Amino acid sequence: MNEEPYQQQIPPSAPTNTMALTSMIAGIIGWTIAPLLGSLVAIITGHMAKKELKERMGRESGDGMATAGLVMGYLQIIPSVLCICIVLIMLAMGMTIPFLDAFSY
Repeated sequence: MNEEPYQQQIPPSAPTNTMALTSMIAGIIGWTIAPLLGSLVAIITGHMAKKELKERMGRESGDGMATAGLVMGYLQIIPSVLCICIVLIMLAMGMTIPFLDAFSY
């Protein structure tokens, strides 16, 4: 009898969605190099990736990366927007910002 060793067939993995990868990378950039710009890109591309992945019904992977990009983007942009609003309110009320006062001489 000819006995051949059992070989397990590994199914090919689904390709990664480009928008999901872009979202995750932009989220990392938003936390390191360019906070506001990177976060905006992470949020926009994350939502685009989620939509594409839903439409492609499992033919692509990357849902976790898209979610990670969205989370990083929102966690970075919310404090940034709040700080900008606080500074604008302070300036509108005529208050000075201590570290900027040193440059007014």
